[in-house]
Amino acid sequence: MKRKWDVVLLYDIPFWQVKKEGWMVKERKQSFKWGKYLIVIGIIILMFLFFQSVERKPLLADDHMVFVKAVVVQNDHEVQQAQASLDSGDTQEIVLKIKSGSHKGETVDAYSLNGYLYGADCKVGTKVIASLSEYDGELSANVYNYDRELEIGLLLAVFFGLMWLVGGKKGFNSIIALIFTFCVVIMLYIPMMYIGISPFASATVSVVIITFVTFVLIADFQMKSIGAMLGTIFGVIVSGLIALLFGHFGHVTGFNVDDIENLIYVGQNSRLDIGGMLFSGILIASLGAVMDVAMSVSTSLHEIKEQRPDITAKEIFKSGINIGRDMIGTMSNTLILSYAGGSLGLVMIIYAYSYQMHQILNMYSLAIEIMRGIAGTIGIILTVPITSLIMSVLLTRGGQKISTDKCKSVSYT
Repeated sequence: MKRKWDVVLLYDIPFWQVKKEGWMVKERKQSFKWGKYLIVIGIIILMFLFFQSVERKPLLADDHMVFVKAVVVQNDHEVQQAQASLDSGDTQEIVLKIKSGSHKGETVDAYSLNGYLYGADCKVGTKVIASLSEYDGELSANVYNYDRELEIGLLLAVFFGLMWLVGGKKGFNSIIALIFTFCVVIMLYIPMMYIGISPFASATVSVVIITFVTFVLIADFQMKSIGAMLGTIFGVIVSGLIALLFGHFGHVTGFNVDDIENLIYVGQNSRLDIGGMLFSGILIASLGAVMDVAMSVSTSLHEIKEQRPDITAKEIFKSGINIGRDMIGTMSNTLILSYAGGSLGLVMIIYAYSYQMHQILNMYSLAIEIMRGIAGTIGIILTVPITSLIMSVLLTRGGQKISTDKCKSVSYT
């Protein structure tokens, strides 16, 4: 009697195995294809509820200050004020028309400080963000900064549009993964530390969630994505552990960072473990580079297995090491240069002031940057062998030697 098995696949690779009774095919329902998006939405909703449940102690006086959009409609001494502002740092006296908030449509006299971080060089028609305060029915306003929201929106639209256009379906999934990562950091990682959960534990949980969802969205739940997930988690945690060891023996803590005064104030009004923040941040910072290496190695090994179904676990492992050697050099440069670029101001100060070598090597700020770069790079290096080992086991488990890729529907009679 003939039996026919129709394989309904969610992904490119049917998930099947050999049994004594014959071919046994595990059917995957097509409806689960959309299940991953529902899972992402569900996780975001849960994180949002957690985010909303965290009570933050106000750190600023409640002076009813609000920030609104506005446009400069009058500057009677535009040329003179601009020149005086450049020469002496004086403020500009202007008139603003409010474009948002409860006072939308009203005009108000305002001041604009000509600073590098705050204020703006105001001319008629300049769009700004203004801080409004109301006392006894009278409004007072100051220019906070230029209104850049339109430019930011356009830049994001171009970025997401190109990602979708060039990447197609995977590009669209990459957009979702990127948004999801942002949500995890803002709505889970930061609040968890704020309420007193260990920064290292908070980062580990966040890394696991981000890694799982990102790889499922981009590569589906296949052998290569499973191997990449495990390799990524291992590499990132190793980075954090290396940083912890360096911090312990090098006497570097989270209290040696530039914003320590503000962080101490936050810590006094919350349960934040300031000392652990620095090291947990290394896990998050190294995640992207480690994910890239792990996915590249696992995808390459998966393709090798498809082309050579009879390849052994030892050969797969060796191939992974050979593939990863080239990646180690380029990705290490990527990580180190990203930290170097972020510390360019510090490097320029060191160069301009001709610091001595002993002084340079023992600066807290430089030690922290070295720790971040080296710990992350070690994580990348070790991701290669561990991902290769995981893939060699997954791809040859149970002596499976059957190529199963690039099949959409299979029938057996």
